[in-house]
This record gives sequence, structure tokens and C-alpha cells, in this order.
Amino acid sequence: MPSTARYRCTSCGNLTRFDVTSTRRTRAYHHFTVGGELSVEDEQVLDEAIESVECRWCGAAGHVEPLDESVDTATEG
Repeated sequence: MPSTARYRCTSCGNLTRFDVTSTRRTRAYHHFTVGGELSVEDEQVLDEAIESVECRWCGAAGHVEPLDESVDTATEG
């Protein structure tokens, strides 16, 4: 299953824009037309490893943390 973690940059407070580098192992149905055009259908993520998360605003790699799912970001200032 793809990562659905939310992140927060501890340097600038960014909650919305991150560069996430990950490695995935997937299984997918490849459907080729007679003309050779590929359509990938029914792709399943079998394994995913997040390698790094970097803030898009300030670029502070290593200063990004996953948010606790119980935190309501709409009420935080």
C-alpha cells in the first residue's frame, strides 16, 4: 500500500509540499494493444520503503517529521 503519511517541517512549519524519495515493489497488469501501446492496469504496491523526505519550501532535509494521525492540523496556528 502506498505511503499515506502526512509530514511537517520542523524548520518552517510546512505541511503541504515535500519531496519524498521511495523504493517500491509493485505488481501490475500490462495490457498491450495490437499496435504495441501499453496500458498499465490494476497496479498493486507490494512493498514500499521511504528513503528520505525533504521540505520543498526550505530544503531542510532531516528536519521533517511524520505527523501524529491524531493531530488536527486545521486548528493549529
